[in-house]
Amino acid sequence: MPKAKGKTRRQKFGYNINRKRLNRNARRKAAPRIQCSHIRHAWDHTKSVRQNLAEMGLAMDPNKAVPVRKRKVKAMEVDVEERPKELVRKPYVLNDLEAEASLPEKKGNTLSRDLIEYVHHMVENYGEDYKAMARDEKNYYQDTPKQIRNKINVYKRFYPEEWQAFLDSLQKNKMEVE
Repeated sequence: MPKAKGKTRRQKFGYNINRKRLNRNARRKAAPRIQCSHIRHAWDHTKSVRQNLAEMGLAMDPNKAVPVRKRKVKAMEVDVEERPKELVRKPYVLNDLEAEASLPEKKGNTLSRDLIEYVHHMVENYGEDYKAMARDEKNYYQDTPKQIRNKINVYKRFYPEEWQAFLDSLQKNKMEVE
């Protein structure tokens, strides 16, 4: 519902407010977005970052977690006292992270359907004759013979099994025609 005419007050600029400090404090107070879902679900907002990570079995500072041994050897070595280990209260976070890291990496990059159809058309009609492929009417982008050869090689590299099946089907079709 619209406001009554003349009832809105004009915004005035607050000259006595330090905008730089206001923005800095707002940024500092805003909790960061934790991208890892395992850590995000186990996070306790009442504790500090160091306490949270220690409970999960993770290190805040890698330099302090794995100290570097000094190469100097003294004449008399004194037994080095080990710090007491922090108690890991949430080991499932570490287990989940290790399990996720051990999974095989997914192939994220694929070729477009148009490129695959283009390669199939060219190889079906011309085989290995790249100069004839360059003169084909389906060569909309006017690729040179070398560019077409590179596209076919990329397809071979991305989908070796599919490429072999395609070649086998071409051989079968050729034998049926003869």
